[in-house]
Amino acid sequence: MAKESVKARERKRIATVARYAEKRKALKAAGDYEGLDKLPRNASPVRIHNRDKINGRPRGYMRKFGISRVTFREMALAGKIPGVTKASW
Repeated sequence: MAKESVKARERKRIATVARYAEKRKALKAAGDYEGLDKLPRNASPVRIHNRDKINGRPRGYMRKFGISRVTFREMALAGKIPGVTKASW
């Protein structure tokens, strides 16, 4: 489980990206790269890292479900994800 401070930092990055999205778009369209340099680093969407919505794990993220592979496996075996069953052949 990720530390609360790390999860909070990631939420702050997401908010910063949303706040500066229009300004970044306008500066990029105008080709004003000096203006882009003056924006905060966390205003760039590249700095956002996908994290597990339940426990904040940064690795093994599954986009379709928004959770990590470990959490996905636990929830699937417990029957908490609709339509997901364990494969058997």
